Amino acid sequence: MNQIIYIKNSKKINLYKFLLYYILFFSISSLLICVIIICLFFNSIYKYNIMSKNLNNNYSIYKLYTKLNSESKTDTSSRIFGLIEIPKLKVNYVVFSDYNEELLKISPCRFYGKSPKEIGNLCIAGHNYNNSMFFSNLFLLNIDDVIYIYDNDNNKYLYTIFSIYEVNRSDWSPIYNYALNSKELTLVTCNNKNNNRLIVKAKQ
Repeated sequence: MNQIIYIKNSKKINLYKFLLYYILFFSISSLLICVIIICLFFNSIYKYNIMSKNLNNNYSIYKLYTKLNSESKTDTSSRIFGLIEIPKLKVNYVVFSDYNEELLKISPCRFYGKSPKEIGNLCIAGHNYNNSMFFSNLFLLNIDDVIYIYDNDNNKYLYTIFSIYEVNRSDWSPIYNYALNSKELTLVTCNNKNNNRLIVKAKQ
């Protein structure tokens, strides 16, 4: 009888050991996967940050390339629109003239509008990486802060902020709503905390 009880207890102990090893293996594997995912995420951010810095450092070359190809029929996805500078945030980035998800990972993109010389609303979109990159710190701006846009002809345009607010992700009205005969600038980025879009409106 004692032998039967011993065998049963032994089986239970072996089962507990198996479950313990399984849980331990699963926990370690899950932890390793999480670490790998986090490392890959930060590596991708680092890679885009390096690309953005290289783009800024070689702006004069890109600008020349843009001018040389302005009338060609080649792919225009890499053309440069100009530069954006926000002194308060120490933001200084090249702006792509076209918008797509891959370009947006590297630097801000012109989403809507034409040249700062023209009447209308120039809209520039930038990623919020939740750090100091791109438009992550737009929420620190205030009314009357200034933004500079430089075009490829070295013209400098000063914009003064007059409105900062958030809209639902599906609301694109800030892009199309602007004062008649005005030259406005709209910056757009995501608020990753509530999934809204942060809008910064400025005018020349």
